[in-house]
Amino acid sequence: MSQAPESFDHMLAAWNEKDPTRVRSHLEKALAPDVHFVDPSVDIVGIDAFEANVHEVHTRVPGAVYSRASDVDGHHGYYRYHWAIHLDGELVLAGFDVAVTDAAGRVKEVIGFFGPLEPS
Repeated sequence: MSQAPESFDHMLAAWNEKDPTRVRSHLEKALAPDVHFVDPSVDIVGIDAFEANVHEVHTRVPGAVYSRASDVDGHHGYYRYHWAIHLDGELVLAGFDVAVTDAAGRVKEVIGFFGPLEPS
């Protein structure tokens, strides 16, 4: 297993930030300007769109806690990890991301999936 880039900690901090005026400062430390973020609910490009998505999700699930639920595995600037969203101690949603970083270690792409894969 590899160590998560520092940018991942800033990205996670944005999701957990309770003060909406501080979300952007976390994202600017975490993301490349043209970041691409896609999961089953959204397909967006850029820090502005990413920030708007964070605020939208905070509005839909106020008080949720976001966490990495696994180690981070990575090679050649590509990383994968599991995450979870809890509300009042109950699991709301789990999934995993594949993320790509740029030469400066900032996140330039996140491809997210919801839920576990079923065995074949």
